[in-house]
Amino acid sequence: MSDLREEALKSKAWPFEEARRVLKRYAKGAPEKGYVLFETGYGPSGLPHIGTFGEVARTTMIKKAFEVISDIPTKLICFSDDLDGMRKVPGNVPNPESLHDHLQKPLTSVPDPFGTHESFGHHNNAMLRRFLDTFGFEYDFYSAKDFYESGQFDEVLKRAVEKYDDVMAIMLKSLREERRQTYSIFLPIHPETGRVLYVPMKKVCAETYTITFDDEDGKEWTLPVTGGNVKLQWKPDFGARWAALGVDFEMYGKDHSTNTPIYDGICRVLGHRAPEHFTYELFLDANGQKISKTSGNGISIDEWLTYASTESLAYFMYQKPKTAKRMHFDVIPKAVDEYHQQLRAYHGQDLKAQLNNPVWHIHAGDVPQSDMVVPFSMLLNLASASSAEDKATMWGFINKYAPDATPETHPGMDQAAGFAVAYFNDFVKPAKTFRLPTDQERAALQDLADALKSSDAALAAIAKKNEIAGNTDPLPEADFADEEFLQSVVFAIGKIHGFEPLRAWFSAIYEVLLGASQGPRFGGFIALYGVEDTIALIEKALAGELA
Repeated sequence: MSDLREEALKSKAWPFEEARRVLKRYAKGAPEKGYVLFETGYGPSGLPHIGTFGEVARTTMIKKAFEVISDIPTKLICFSDDLDGMRKVPGNVPNPESLHDHLQKPLTSVPDPFGTHESFGHHNNAMLRRFLDTFGFEYDFYSAKDFYESGQFDEVLKRAVEKYDDVMAIMLKSLREERRQTYSIFLPIHPETGRVLYVPMKKVCAETYTITFDDEDGKEWTLPVTGGNVKLQWKPDFGARWAALGVDFEMYGKDHSTNTPIYDGICRVLGHRAPEHFTYELFLDANGQKISKTSGNGISIDEWLTYASTESLAYFMYQKPKTAKRMHFDVIPKAVDEYHQQLRAYHGQDLKAQLNNPVWHIHAGDVPQSDMVVPFSMLLNLASASSAEDKATMWGFINKYAPDATPETHPGMDQAAGFAVAYFNDFVKPAKTFRLPTDQERAALQDLADALKSSDAALAAIAKKNEIAGNTDPLPEADFADEEFLQSVVFAIGKIHGFEPLRAWFSAIYEVLLGASQGPRFGGFIALYGVEDTIALIEKALAGELA
């Protein structure tokens, strides 16, 4: 056994823990179908949202972890329930009023409001696939429309007719009394209107595999359950799909968790072992509400990629999947910086630590080096201080800190500089609120500017701080290119002017100079922004030109 496999079999990283659960299913040998099947489901009732990406990304992480601990081949299916009836018109599409006449029709029969695809379902499927392909996921795409109409689902649908009473018994236990009277696991698609009908069954025939029902106008119909004439209600569909495909693993959100016994029970009744599950917590928007693809709250896939890399998004998805996370634009900078911190740590870690590092799972073990010589949060502060409108301005500051770095040698840094400008203009700039300094802050800022103009003044400030603290520490060597020395000067000025707690001094710096409530380690900011430019920034603030 390789060291990698041996360590992976012990790793506490959650993808390896889930992969080991899947492996236990086949302790006696590989499945008859020849591969272990991972599935993710997608309801294309609205544009794909970021939670959909998270589900595929996390499942892929588990699949890759499984491939380390087992030689059994794997397969990932992304299944779109595009035969589902459109229950309401999404609010985030063009000309939503044009869709009202198509309510209850399968999504693949609803016209595309964007005018680019065969139907609304086809459009949303294409949106999902485009992003998954961009990210490089390895998957097979399954459409419910194709799955039902091609006959791939026919055998399980016939079994559902044969086991109709057993499947209904599972469902009826979960329904209120009034719903039980009209409920059926089968939803006929009306031969004339094309709408998905929620009507009770008059007869379910196991000899002919047909259902008989009255439509809303009282007309009786008899349809075969095969060939796309009928679809299953969504809960039975879950379990039936698992049985039809032989699914071994599927994850879903916490809002599905109470249905797990239903899904599992139906899968077993239809002749297949229920898969392993993983229930994740939901993503919340800025107001703490569940992200919804129909309402369009939260961040979209494209919006995240306007301001940060796909890898930073994958990092966000990796973190604590069983903890509810607020997902708004302000989480992006932290995700970017933490991702690069983990990248920098990875190559100095032993194998055990590497397998527990999120970046191993983001990159499936092929982990690149970080070329972010300046943190993303610092780039945002640079953009704020300089009102940067383009990457070239950002590179002027980056090269003060890393003279040998170029957009060609540091493409990730270059990409991040562009992201920072976009993020600054869209989120930081509109929220900037400068204020005038108080008398105490004015005196301190003037002393800081003076200290940055003269090494003697800088050292004198540090000496006075030492005197106030009652220590006899030797003075450092004055070096205005050293962020630690600069931080010592800033710290000393705050102490001399009696800021208690000292955090109030740094808050004043951010609010007066950067128009923000919080900011960077200021010594590092000065080193990056430049001593002369920082002096000029302070003098502008003291002259009232910023507020």
